[in-house]
Amino acid sequence: MTTEEKLAQLYGLWAGASADGAEVAPHQHDMDRPPSLDELLPHGLGQLTRPFGTVPVDPALGALSLMRTQERIVAANRFSIPAMAHDECLAGFAAWGATTYPVPLSWGAAFDPDLVREMAGAIGRDMRSVGLHQGLAPVLDVVRDARWGRVEETIGEDPYLVGTVATAYIQGLESAGIVATLKHFAGYSASRGGRNLAPVSMGTRERADVILPPFEMAVRESGVRSVMHAYNDTDGVPCAADEELLTGLLRDTWGFEGTVVADYFGIAFLKTLHGVAADWGDAAATALRAGVDVELPTVKTFGRPLRDAIAAGEVPEELIDRALRRVLTQKAELGLLDPDWSPVPPALAGHAPYDADPLRGTVDLDSPAHRDISRRLAERAVVLLHNDGTLPLTVGAVGAARDRTDAAGAAGVSGAGGAGGAGGAGVTGVTADTGDALGIAGGAPVPRTAPRIALIGPQGETPTAVLGCYSFPVHVGAQHPGTPAGIGLPTLREALAAEFPGSEIVSVPGAGIDTSDTSGFPEAVRAARDADVVVVALGDRAGLFGRGTSGEGCDAESLTLPGVQGQLLDALLDALDGTGTPLVVTLLAGRPYALGRAVGKASAIVQAFFPGQEGTSVVAGVLSGRISPSGRLPVSVPRLPGGQPSTYLAAPLARVSEVSSIDPTPAFAFGHGLTYTSFVWSDLVATDTTGTDGSLELSFTVRNTGGRAGTEVVQLYLHDPVASVVQPVQRLIGYVRVPLEPDERASVAVTVPADLASFTGRDGRRIVEPGTLELRLAASSADVRLTATATLTGPVRSVDHTRELHARFTVTRGGATT
Repeated sequence: MTTEEKLAQLYGLWAGASADGAEVAPHQHDMDRPPSLDELLPHGLGQLTRPFGTVPVDPALGALSLMRTQERIVAANRFSIPAMAHDECLAGFAAWGATTYPVPLSWGAAFDPDLVREMAGAIGRDMRSVGLHQGLAPVLDVVRDARWGRVEETIGEDPYLVGTVATAYIQGLESAGIVATLKHFAGYSASRGGRNLAPVSMGTRERADVILPPFEMAVRESGVRSVMHAYNDTDGVPCAADEELLTGLLRDTWGFEGTVVADYFGIAFLKTLHGVAADWGDAAATALRAGVDVELPTVKTFGRPLRDAIAAGEVPEELIDRALRRVLTQKAELGLLDPDWSPVPPALAGHAPYDADPLRGTVDLDSPAHRDISRRLAERAVVLLHNDGTLPLTVGAVGAARDRTDAAGAAGVSGAGGAGGAGGAGVTGVTADTGDALGIAGGAPVPRTAPRIALIGPQGETPTAVLGCYSFPVHVGAQHPGTPAGIGLPTLREALAAEFPGSEIVSVPGAGIDTSDTSGFPEAVRAARDADVVVVALGDRAGLFGRGTSGEGCDAESLTLPGVQGQLLDALLDALDGTGTPLVVTLLAGRPYALGRAVGKASAIVQAFFPGQEGTSVVAGVLSGRISPSGRLPVSVPRLPGGQPSTYLAAPLARVSEVSSIDPTPAFAFGHGLTYTSFVWSDLVATDTTGTDGSLELSFTVRNTGGRAGTEVVQLYLHDPVASVVQPVQRLIGYVRVPLEPDERASVAVTVPADLASFTGRDGRRIVEPGTLELRLAASSADVRLTATATLTGPVRSVDHTRELHARFTVTRGGATT
């Protein structure tokens, strides 16, 4: 191969699929103007960037467009090498008409890797069916500051939770033949002030023990074939230029053999943003030497600038050959170099002669089976934060007109009880004073044949309130306002109307998501006072680079609810104080927010992290009790909007103390989540000693003591009271979901390898130290149910990347073991 032919395999071209099935045209991105296909193709092409995720296109015609472009690529280069085609797939395949799933923060809330693996397999099969080869997911960044805009894309604030869930996602995607891409390697989420692309100032120990473990687990266990470098610098070294990270650790130590791809424009950023490269050729050489193999999204530095640097003797061609070998090996694994390779994707097989009109509408990327997976994941991800007994609601026809006077008629809405409070919360009606305030003269009786639900807040009638910033309708569709979403997106109002068919739904926005306009408050207050129950719908608008309140480039100054939503919530709490009218807060958001007085004053709080297209129906089902909530918080919910950054992985002096006036104690801790039943944990039996190379054994019983089925999420935390370096007070080392029927019990056994107590010591080696440990079996990081104290004996032991990573759980129910 000539130098030009080699380089052509190392870069991409941003090309959006044609809406009429014609060949793709280069995407004219604001940051650059790529060469034309005619200029590039004689030498070949390594990657096609986002053929489905750039403009809305019918999936069948998008597949046809990609097929024709591949035919042209193969015909133009003398080795007949096709391009790899990649697209986004973070919350589902980012294509028009494809199922949108809950965002990764909801994956974390579900604590269910098996279901995430099933979802990823479905996403991957859709992508392969239309001719794609690589997906740019998942995100393995560990949340360090919830103000960061990309929190919604992460799995949570704990590295073990992130690692296990992300590994399952990769396994699902790779099982479908799609190359998964770990991102962002590494440290992106630890930026100063939670600002996108801001520098990272963390020590090597935080990097080794918090940031890197999810990537390490995924490389070891998932079969992942690609890694994307992060944008940030850490202590002055940009990740795209960090040879120690991309080659020394990733390849030489962990044994990764796939490709390292650039985050979009990340190589050019070495010159334009980081200032560590003098020109484009210098940027290309720096990244290539560090271990970056492929420039994405489109050719810039790896084209003529790198060719000129090679010709000038500034870059050894051996570096080009190293990257090329990795790229061509991956293409060979995908069958792209086979002599019988065909550009016809599975979705178009049997549709020759491939005319556009007959193909339109023949590819379904939103099947009932896919929507079922989305629904099930949303059901397991919604978190019930607080409940005074109001939930689940029972709303039925009153049967006869009810006098709404100070005498109070029969309640049309009652609470059916549940964990956190007694049942039977009723509605007392409207007093004469309240009637006057509503314009009802003298509090005169108002005939009412159906209970009234007031839905108040900016998320009540927003179809996209359930979607994250990398969902197609938000990421791309927002730029094409005349194009339909391509999928069903029922609003929360529509979902409540379907869930409570005998009720009257009165919807008032009250305020916008991020505006300062409070003129809608009076109408919202009137609606609340005239309702039997109030559902407040608050949260985020996903977007990009300041066009939303959550998403890439949408960082927050504090964790106050966006705009005047917090003020609206306070106004409603004030208006209903003393009336007995239940107020239920629902949050459709991409990050946790401080909720102020609502933590203690609201009747219930339901948190949903952008739960996907089935999300509003799921939230309504949780309110009615049709769905028993089982989600747990993957991030802490702050008590105060300031005091960031703060996560549960805190050393003693990072918690509340007498030496600081700031109390970072969360309102709701990591791992917290209520259910509509109750559980008792008992009968703990544990070994009390083992060597630093041994294992500890625990067993206990969990029993459902409530009146309905529910799922307990058993969480195992390790507390190391004395160590040679400062440790977090506790950290998650294992978890398991335990579904139980009423009065059913399960026996849970856990094997805990001593390796799980390892940490990075003073000399930079990972070690297991002898000493006393606490193993805390907990319903959340703040709700420990059983504690076993054990001692590790023997010498300090060094461990490496081959150490044990998991506690092994065995759950026995009714004689069946899982």
